[in-house]
Amino acid sequence: GQAGEMTVQAADGKIVLPGLRRAIVPKTPGQRDYLQAIANHDIVVGIGPAGTGKTYLAVAKAVEALARKRVKRIILARPAVEAGESLGFLPGDLQAKVDPYLRPLYDALEDMMPNDRVQRALETRTIEIAPLAYMRGRTLADAFIILDEAQNATGAQMKMFLTRLGVNSKTVVTGDKTQIDLPRREESGLVQVERVLPGIEGIAFCYLHETDVVRHRLVREIIRAYAEDQNG
Repeated sequence: GQAGEMTVQAADGKIVLPGLRRAIVPKTPGQRDYLQAIANHDIVVGIGPAGTGKTYLAVAKAVEALARKRVKRIILARPAVEAGESLGFLPGDLQAKVDPYLRPLYDALEDMMPNDRVQRALETRTIEIAPLAYMRGRTLADAFIILDEAQNATGAQMKMFLTRLGVNSKTVVTGDKTQIDLPRREESGLVQVERVLPGIEGIAFCYLHETDVVRHRLVREIIRAYAEDQNG
């Protein structure tokens, strides 16, 4: 009966969300391992090219954790590198300035929750979507926190972000090392984390590859062609 069904669900990594007609299912072994890592670790670093589902699946796990009351809120952050992360602080204007940059996170959410629920969650701050700079000075407890596009966080920002983690919180850091937009002399926080943190128990590094790309079949070929060109 019930127990058997649960194990079947766990084995194929399916994520069933309330109000969603279809389950979210990992489409490749790499995605399945990634979801497993998120289930079993408090900090997961997911590294891989665009289209591998690393952000989408992390958001799905966050929504699942919130729905099952494992966490009280979700925080989604991106380093606003295109705006130099300073965003000339104008509170009234903040939403308008930041929105296009954070749009992919809204898109993922709206794919998983009815629109009115997303809006309500944002109003009550059950779900927060913010530039990375606004994490400073906060301790984030009872939260599922995702740092997306982490390759554009500096080393200092990455350390600031990871040391915000409070009790009963989980964080997933996602990024693509081939898409670093930082000034040349600035080391990416994602690259630094990969050097500094392996070996700490409770932190998992997951690598997704072009074989995990779930966009148009040509995207995989394009990623491979660029990789071959760079490797000469």
